[in-house]
Amino acid sequence: MAHFRFRCFSLVTLAVVGGVAVPCAQAERIENKVAVFSALDKVTATIKTLTVPLNETREFGGLKVTPRVCFSRPPTEQPKTTSFVDVQEVQLDGQEKKIFSGWMFAESPGLNAVEHPVFDVWLTGCEEPKNPVAAAVPSGDGSETATDSAPGETEGDLPRRRVRR
Repeated sequence: MAHFRFRCFSLVTLAVVGGVAVPCAQAERIENKVAVFSALDKVTATIKTLTVPLNETREFGGLKVTPRVCFSRPPTEQPKTTSFVDVQEVQLDGQEKKIFSGWMFAESPGLNAVEHPVFDVWLTGCEEPKNPVAAAVPSGDGSETATDSAPGETEGDLPRRRVRR
C-alpha cells in the first residue's frame, strides 16, 4: 500500500509542477466475513452456491474450498471483489491434494477459477462486512444506511452500477 501512496504522491507532485492539480483517489477496501462461490458439477450439470465463512471449509463433490480473506469495495465505487482461496481435492484413497491456492476475482471469473476435470469453482461475491459502516451507502439526507440491493439494482436515488464481465 505504501508503494501506491508514493507513486500517487509523485504523480501529484509532477502535476503540480506542471501547473495542473490532480487529485489522488484511493478506493476503500472492505473486509468481509463470508465468501460466496458458485460451483459446477460438469457430470450432472448442477450449479450450487457455496456460502463459506472465512477460514472454514465447505465441500462440493470431491473438492474442499477454504477462503482466507474476502475484500470488496463500497457500493459507490467501481466493483472489485477478491478472495484468497485454498482448494483441496479428496482423492479416491482419502488423501487430500492441494489443487489451487491463490486469488480469485469475482469480476473476472475466468481469470483464476478452479478448473478441474469434474468440478469448477469461482468467486461470485463477499458478504457480511466486518465494519458495517464501511459498507454504508450515503443517502440524500446526510445519514448513512447499508444497502441490501444486488449489484445492478437501483435503490432510491442511487445510480445503477455497471459490472464488466
